Amino acid sequence: MRASGVAAVVGAIALCSANASAVTYQVGPTRALRELTAVAGMLNPGDVVEVDAGATYAAVRFTRAGTVAMPITIRGMAGAGGARPVISGGDNTVELAGNNYVMENFEITGGARRCVFHHADNVVLRRSVVHDCARQGILGADQDSGDLTLEFVEVHHSGGGTQDHQIYMATDEVAYPGSVFRMQHCYVHDGNGGNAVKSRAERNEIYSNWIEGALYHELELIGPDPGGAPAGWTEALAREDSDVVGNVLRATGTFSIVRVGGDGTGQSRGRYRFVNNTFVSNAGGGAVMRVFDGVESIEMHNNAFFATGGTVTVSRVVEAQWVTGAAIFEGANNWVQSGATAVPAGFRGTIGGASPGFANAGTFDFRPVAGSPLVNAGVAATMSPAGRAFVRPLSLPMFEPPRRTVAPAAIARAASGVIDVGAYEAGGAVVPDASTSDASLADVTSAPDSSVVDSGVVVDSGVAMDAGSAVTDAATQPAADSAVAPSRDSGGSDASTPTPMTGGCGCAVPSRGDRGAARWGTIVAVLALASARRRSAQRKACCVSQ
Repeated sequence: MRASGVAAVVGAIALCSANASAVTYQVGPTRALRELTAVAGMLNPGDVVEVDAGATYAAVRFTRAGTVAMPITIRGMAGAGGARPVISGGDNTVELAGNNYVMENFEITGGARRCVFHHADNVVLRRSVVHDCARQGILGADQDSGDLTLEFVEVHHSGGGTQDHQIYMATDEVAYPGSVFRMQHCYVHDGNGGNAVKSRAERNEIYSNWIEGALYHELELIGPDPGGAPAGWTEALAREDSDVVGNVLRATGTFSIVRVGGDGTGQSRGRYRFVNNTFVSNAGGGAVMRVFDGVESIEMHNNAFFATGGTVTVSRVVEAQWVTGAAIFEGANNWVQSGATAVPAGFRGTIGGASPGFANAGTFDFRPVAGSPLVNAGVAATMSPAGRAFVRPLSLPMFEPPRRTVAPAAIARAASGVIDVGAYEAGGAVVPDASTSDASLADVTSAPDSSVVDSGVVVDSGVAMDAGSAVTDAATQPAADSAVAPSRDSGGSDASTPTPMTGGCGCAVPSRGDRGAARWGTIVAVLALASARRRSAQRKACCVSQ
């Protein structure tokens, strides 16, 4: 047998042995372990923690690391009527400071500063509710933060003032280059202040969500905050891009629905792609798309722009600083309400009309009905602006956004003829039962489009933006947005952000370069097998054999 084959067999055997050593802990008011804090310090790769419903648990901090192949899973068990276990209180109600975690099925509430504080890599939070957080709902630190996925998560009644948000993300472009913040099948609503979703991540993938109810913007996608960035970071280190596909974004206030580029602090100088979204403006509100500070390009296809009781202002660009010096704001087959203003000149095949033909806009049913101008009006293949190919796009939406009156779920978007414009297909889909509501996009949404190649991209590091450099043209822009100066957000650069951590077991946290292929898997597995024997005795008392 070839040496590589022997190594593979040895690795497989060792990995199986390591898997066998993984432990399932049970936590609950009638268990030996009554609090999550009792188990957090003893977790190892592959371990599972099952937490009983019908109880409220104290704030907890997770620092022990799993591996890519063997993540640590913290699972809330379903109680009567689907009730979740509750984690409540603390400065940070849940702190995720260890790499490679899956946390699912919890109600998280009451954090004095943050309900969920994320500063780790390869973390998934799913099927959970985060609510009534005095400041930040879910916060990703500027330092130590890598990949984070939110799916089937509801966030409400969090944020506050101008600098605390319901969801506020960032990634560490030095420690975890190329990291992705993915948000899918989520429902964000009724914010107490700030933005509904704000992200400074290197790449954002915002897929099939319903987002509404912010004080300011429903979605803000900008660059890292220079004030909180790690040592070695510069604006030229990476370009921050965002792919926004298949969402309902509904304004309830008077500000723009989306702001891209910057906020007077960090600018992205990035590429933005918006496909098959339904934008619902508030009467007298701001523009749908506010372009601010450094942006390279914006492309928009198959989107619906609608205002309740008023007219739509599609774009606001007086604050933009285009990387190339000229506006690159293009798109195809968008539906725009009659009387709309500031429609980008680069839009092609735009469809107009007084009504989009929604099933019932008054009850927030934004599905197109038969005869709607949205039906079969989309473009089946989106095209990026010349020389600005969007890397690894989600070609078209595969799912509908969760309807605001139901729990977040994966609702497949029906295929019928040419794709409809907007976030829904005519007729819609039935809401799935619980057995099908946790389908994940993990394997299907980020596959690269082989026809798109981004070669030799150079990010221009010039034109540093000053916090006071915004330009407002009151004669041509909505008064609502020009009335308030951009705030300098500080949530992502909190002074208490910790220094980079180890994995909690005496070794460094794996870097992004160690993912996927798990190149050190054999060595780690053999060591895990040996260490498992040493620790098994002390763990048997609180373990459940599988």
